[in-house]
Amino acid sequence: MSNDTTLVLGATGKTGRRVAARLRLRGTQVRAASRSSRTRFDWSDPDGWDSALQGITSAYVVPPPVPGPVHEFVARAEAAGVQRLVLLSGHGADAWGDSTFGLDMRSAEDAVRGSALEWTVLRPSNFNQNFDEDLFHAPLVAGELALPAGAVPEPFIDLEDVADAAAAVLAEPGRHAGRIYELTGPRALTFEEAVELISRASGLPMTYKRLSPAEYTAALVAEGWGEDDAHHVAEMFVLMERGVIAETTDGIATVLGRAPRNFEDYVVRAAAAGAWRP
Repeated sequence: MSNDTTLVLGATGKTGRRVAARLRLRGTQVRAASRSSRTRFDWSDPDGWDSALQGITSAYVVPPPVPGPVHEFVARAEAAGVQRLVLLSGHGADAWGDSTFGLDMRSAEDAVRGSALEWTVLRPSNFNQNFDEDLFHAPLVAGELALPAGAVPEPFIDLEDVADAAAAVLAEPGRHAGRIYELTGPRALTFEEAVELISRASGLPMTYKRLSPAEYTAALVAEGWGEDDAHHVAEMFVLMERGVIAETTDGIATVLGRAPRNFEDYVVRAAAAGAWRP
């Protein structure tokens, strides 16, 4: 077992908890940090960052939903003697152009890639698990998912593959230095196709409805979302409809030496676990 310690930010979140478990299984010492962990970390409270970084060799960084803070975090990581950073970003960030979506992730990339530390950036597409652990879950349970997405497909990726890739990169110093990995599933699906597969596997009636971005924003606000947050999510779909991030990549094969899990495998696992039972 190495004496090095890896800081995992967002350790109670979708990727962080999976990454931390994999690192521990590999024999890596993990310092799990989040707003509710024993090691507390809050992007809005920089006073607590230094203690989280003390004695850390590498860090898995899940950026905050606002531009800026990662620059200060990187400076403090350098001062604390951290050697490597692995950043979670978004698929095709270089192709987002003038979109207002993802300014937080692009700011974080600038901070990490401009540092003197060894760095790697992971850019996954939308997670399969968004359908059972996040925003799309409740509408599916209710029987209808309504989004501003049409015929342009999305190369959904399984979170288990993202976590496998992150753990591998963190456990292999030097091999992935200065690399950006675009991570996708093996094929792209429209949201309508995804909902159909979930409906069939779960045996539950589910339909897909296409909304305009304005209609979707209004629907989120009606559910209690803030106007800015609702607009940000809607802008992701506007970007997706441009088709610039619809292609699949070989990122998982490059990092892990195997093909990524397919969407059907995810649907079968989640349906068997009762993910969409009312």
